[in-house]
This record gives sequence, structure tokens and C-alpha cells, in this order.
Amino acid sequence: MSPGVRLATLRAGGALLMVLGALHLAVTPIIARLIAQDTSPAGAEWLTPPMLLNHLVVGILLLPLGVLTFYAAPGAARGEPWALVVTRVTTVAVAALPVTVFVSMGRRYFAATPFVAATIVLCAACLALLAAAFWPAPRHVP
Repeated sequence: MSPGVRLATLRAGGALLMVLGALHLAVTPIIARLIAQDTSPAGAEWLTPPMLLNHLVVGILLLPLGVLTFYAAPGAARGEPWALVVTRVTTVAVAALPVTVFVSMGRRYFAATPFVAATIVLCAACLALLAAAFWPAPRHVP
């Protein structure tokens, strides 16, 4: 993979992670409303706080993963060890997400457009990051 393609791919992957984080945060109130509409008041009171915590934490953590990947992309394209570590660690974390989503969520959630959109963005970011982060890097010369 050429340095230019690696740079563009890592930057795109980082940008997609930021989009996914923003999307996660944006749908949080929608999911809270769904819980309130589809459960009893006591159920909503019990279920809403952990859902909010989950969505907010994941959304907040995806944003800096995307920023770090975007930031480290030029260094990784040049083969700088620090940048390769950053992009590879980010990639390993992100690569676990699609598997976790498919195993834990089941098919019924794929009827929701925001969930499908988030899953597509996540898979695209994951594939882009895997390709760019683990392709053999050029040797860095300080």
C-alpha cells in the first residue's frame, strides 16, 4: 500500500469513527424516548440510566479514537513507530466492535434505520483501518 493510500485510508477511517461517535450521541435521546414509550414508567425509570450511560460513554470514546487515528495517519503513512502503534491499537479496538454487535444484538435491531446506518459506518471504518494499519509499513528513517 502506498503511503498516500495509507494516509487517505487512515484519515477516512478516523473520520468515520468520529461520525459514528456523533451518530451514537445523536440517537441517544431517540432510544430514551423509545424506552419511555414501550415500557412501563417503572421499567423506563430502571432501563433509561444504564442505556444513557452506555450510549454516552461509547459515543464519547469513539470521538477521540477517531481523532487519534486521524492525527496519527501521516506518521503511520511514513512508518513512524508511535503512529503505527496508535493506529494499530485503535484498529484492534474497533475490529472487535462489529463482531460484538452481530453476536450480541440479534437480527431484530437491524430493522431500525439508525442502527443499520451505525453498523454500516462501523464496518466501513473497521475494514479501512484493518487494511491501512496492518499493511506492511515502510521503514521509518529518523
